[in-house]
Amino acid sequence: MEVNDALVQNLANLARLQFNDQEKEIIKNDLQRMIQFVDKLNELNTEGVEPLLHMTDAINVLREDEVKGSISREEALKNAPDSDGTFFKVPKVIKKQD
Repeated sequence: MEVNDALVQNLANLARLQFNDQEKEIIKNDLQRMIQFVDKLNELNTEGVEPLLHMTDAINVLREDEVKGSISREEALKNAPDSDGTFFKVPKVIKKQD
C-alpha cells in the first residue's frame, strides 16, 4: 500500500485535523513505516499457532468472593466531620441561579 498526499489529506479530513506541509511529510513517513512493519509481520508463518490470550498459564490467581456484613450507619458516620445522623453533610458546591 502506498501512502501518498491524498491519503494523508483524507485521513486528516476524517479526523478533522489540519497539517502544514512539513507535518504531512512526517505523517506520511510514519504511516509508511507502520505499513512496512505490518507487512513484515505478515511474512511470518503463523499456521497452527494459537492466539495468545494471557501472558501466563495461570487461570485465576484472585481470591474467592466472600459475602461479608457491612458496617452500621452509626459506625459509618462516627468519623464524619459533619452529619445529621442519617447523612454526611458537605459544603454546598452548586449554587442556584435565580
